[in-house]
Amino acid sequence: MNRRLRTRHLLPLGVLVLFSLLNLVSEPGQVVVGLLAMAPLVAATVLGRRATAAYGVAALLLAVFFGFYGDQYSAGTVVAQSIRLMGVALGGVLALFACTLRLRREAVLTRLSAEAAMARGAVQVAETLQRSLLTDPPTVPGLAIAVRYLPAVQHAQVGGDWYDAFPVPGGSTMLVIGDVAGHDVAAAATMAQARGVLRGIGTTVAGSPALVLGALDRAMAQLQVDTLITAAVATVHPATAESGPRLDWSNAGHPPPVLLSADGRVQLLDRTPDLLLGVAAGVQRAEHHLTLTGGDTLVLYTDGLVERRGVPLDAGTDWLTERLAGLSGLPLEELCDGLISGMSGRLDDDVAVLAVRVC
Repeated sequence: MNRRLRTRHLLPLGVLVLFSLLNLVSEPGQVVVGLLAMAPLVAATVLGRRATAAYGVAALLLAVFFGFYGDQYSAGTVVAQSIRLMGVALGGVLALFACTLRLRREAVLTRLSAEAAMARGAVQVAETLQRSLLTDPPTVPGLAIAVRYLPAVQHAQVGGDWYDAFPVPGGSTMLVIGDVAGHDVAAAATMAQARGVLRGIGTTVAGSPALVLGALDRAMAQLQVDTLITAAVATVHPATAESGPRLDWSNAGHPPPVLLSADGRVQLLDRTPDLLLGVAAGVQRAEHHLTLTGGDTLVLYTDGLVERRGVPLDAGTDWLTERLAGLSGLPLEELCDGLISGMSGRLDDDVAVLAVRVC
């Protein structure tokens, strides 16, 4: 018997010894054998079923013994003594029942604790995965790129929002902002899968955002990824002798990009968005074009930036355009900081921001 188990036996054994001594020192006819039933009841709170049953049997045998010791089996006392013995026996049965309930409750709590620990571990793994995928943007000649990510507090810092920026053939740069439905480990895993597939497609489909989104939609369907995804994909082409940098973009149900011009004007690029990814893989996707000038800033973001509980979406979009107008002229990093300033700790949804400025 290990020390911990011996310690658990001390209390019920002490109760048994105490009331045995009390019976021994009591005057004849003043037996207190009923108190022996406390020993198995105490055992039920700290020991297992077998030990509790053993204390119940020990209490009953001692009660029988003290009945003889106190001359409680005579014609005038046998009925009362029988009732006492029944009480001790009933106490043992109740103790065994209480012990069973306690052990079942402890088993349930142990299982729930293990499940919670596994869930926490899965969330930590998912958060690590998500953070590892939200990498620093590349260094691109002629472009400044800044990113920000804030997790929603109530979603345990795991979600499906992501941003990405990477070079594509021809010297262009592809920009991606996306949001997988859900805020759990599955959403983070789907986000990782979609990001990887999109990167592979983006580097082989000539930098066309509409073609990239269409190919991604078909690929996710073939992989049987049954999840809705919103995404906006844009490509910034370098300036040529004939024109400045060109912006091409396509929108799959995502909040529209915002263009902050060098002169401080704010333009919401709110063309009619196409269907979300995961709805109809063969749908034709539109592509839009715009010529940029030096100092122009493109802001891509997820809906957590503009959606507020109980506030119309248009109000959130108006706030964004007004906020950007007020941040005009700031360096790109300071602009991003000002855009999300004060949001940390009170978000209903994740926020991802990808800002690109033409140098």
